[in-house]
Amino acid sequence: MDTKSEALKKHYEWKGKIEVVSRAPVNTREDLSLAYTPGVAEPCLQIQKNPELSYSLTRRANLVAVITDGTAVLGLGDIGGLAGMPVMEGKCCLFKEFAGVDAFPICIKSKDTDEIVRTIELISESFGGINLEDIAAPRCFEIERRLKERLDIPVFHDDQHGTAVVVGAALINAAKCAGKEISELTVVINGAGAAGIAIGTFLLSLGIKDLIMVDLCGIINRDDTYENAAHSEIAEKSNFSVKKGGLDEAAAGADVLIGVSKPGLFTEKMIKSMAAKPIIFAMANPVPEIMPYLAKDAGAYIVGTGRSDFPNQINNVLVFPGIFKGALSVRAKEITENMKLAAAYAIASVIPDNEITTENIIASPLNKAVADSVADAVARAWNEEKQAANIK
Repeated sequence: MDTKSEALKKHYEWKGKIEVVSRAPVNTREDLSLAYTPGVAEPCLQIQKNPELSYSLTRRANLVAVITDGTAVLGLGDIGGLAGMPVMEGKCCLFKEFAGVDAFPICIKSKDTDEIVRTIELISESFGGINLEDIAAPRCFEIERRLKERLDIPVFHDDQHGTAVVVGAALINAAKCAGKEISELTVVINGAGAAGIAIGTFLLSLGIKDLIMVDLCGIINRDDTYENAAHSEIAEKSNFSVKKGGLDEAAAGADVLIGVSKPGLFTEKMIKSMAAKPIIFAMANPVPEIMPYLAKDAGAYIVGTGRSDFPNQINNVLVFPGIFKGALSVRAKEITENMKLAAAYAIASVIPDNEITTENIIASPLNKAVADSVADAVARAWNEEKQAANIK
């Protein structure tokens, strides 16, 4: 199938992938009086007295805003918010199909951090959560940080944290399959943008102790100085042996090589230089850093990509629907590190240990049971944190 032409044809047919459907019948005068005037005045007055009732008297409790400025859309780059709209609609479609969560696409025509933050802040009371999407680094770090400080609803940049959680889930099972302990793995991440930094930070929370980050200029280390604050921060948390050089030097002796970068950057020579039973996650899309068959020929034990036509597809759809469903269910104020860890272990646990193989380390993105498993784990993690805070 010619996916490009078929997808374009379908988008012309669909004329949008989502729609607004009324939950209230409006067939009689009484229906109209209850759903609209004069009856609607009473819930308005109740919310005025107690804003928390907006979660009970409106759809807010199950509504997420999917927001972009269009500066980092898929592999297309800075194409603008309007051109990114099909992706935002697709994301909303997945929220509904996989978790029953309503989501609405919002494309902001601005690249100004202050303007974007203020825009989202001003509309935030209409939603139960904010899903940031396809915003370029390093601006995305600042936007998310400021919104989390200002809003009392969950703010989640999926390109960062959704990717990190699903990589963590895949690595949990890959380590089991390879007979290695998470804490003993040496992990190399090639690509130090939004996704790469988030993956590295999350894997440290997961228990990785030996992390090496590589960007266009080579291995990130504490002896160098960086304009990007995120690079400076990760430099202090990684590469404790102060290894220097490029990707070849980083990969030598490593257990895990993760790519969130560009096609063709992983070589067979690199893989052959790695530790026994090397684990390769080559997630550049649509063309990975190395094709799985080449990685296998070079000795890779496990290979995962972002593609659906190879085993071990590492896909964010396993994460964001369930995380938001769980957070909304307990009216969480934020999505914490413990909630993300709970999500990763929940995703990993969908595959029983006796069914984990080199080509089955992560559930299919089409497995709709995953969202409920993640939601339950995320809700428990929030409740446990709240209880612990109350005890203190």
